[in-house]
Amino acid sequence: MVKRSPAIRVDTDPQLDVPILVVDGVLDSSTYRGLRDTVIKAALDQPAAVVVDVDQLTVPTETAWTVFTSARWHVSTWPDVPILLVSTKPSVRRAIMKTGVTRYVPVYASRGLALDAARGTSRHVRRRARTELPRSNGTLAMARTVVTDWLTEWDQRVLAPVATTVATVFIENTLDHTESAPVLIVESHRGAVTVAVEDGNDQLPLRHEDARRGAEIVSGLAIVSALCRTWGATPTSSGKTVWAMVGREDRI
Repeated sequence: MVKRSPAIRVDTDPQLDVPILVVDGVLDSSTYRGLRDTVIKAALDQPAAVVVDVDQLTVPTETAWTVFTSARWHVSTWPDVPILLVSTKPSVRRAIMKTGVTRYVPVYASRGLALDAARGTSRHVRRRARTELPRSNGTLAMARTVVTDWLTEWDQRVLAPVATTVATVFIENTLDHTESAPVLIVESHRGAVTVAVEDGNDQLPLRHEDARRGAEIVSGLAIVSALCRTWGATPTSSGKTVWAMVGREDRI
């Protein structure tokens, strides 16, 4: 059970590869962000989909239903995990549809229908590895080694130079700006590789350049931006995940 606020409670009912989040409480401005980040966190674990049962959720203002659109937006590029809603109440389903949420997050009349939809979605093979790294002098070397080993095993060694560079930047930022032990995630999916680092600090990263010295000093995130297809930072219930996606066109 994950408690985000006295007004919101989220229980997880695991269903093999598809977790069902059962939400109980009041969704308003004080609980919006906590619920969003809890749904995002579930998606970042990369199940086939995340199903959210909202039958016990009270929503005084209909626009608050957009919390689920926001969560889906944060995970739409990576890891691209579908978010599905369930309500047995026709009035609730109509309210959700009225807000336009179902353009991005469908709503079903039962858990069974949602699970059938989730498991019927065609998904390419996704290879994923994850490890928590220590806060030590050897952390960066260890990260570069495991990234290279994983990509070699997945026949993606050609992307190891750019992937290890990205991992180095993200881990250095975690070590320099947080008190967390970095969690390294590497994924291979549809010909692209994603490198991600989790930490327990909820401050999202920004690119910083030195205005007085111009291009002489370039931030690590500027390097990541130049090397990768795209990168981003996703808030979670415990902090954030910073990620970058690279393809074969990005090899160095």
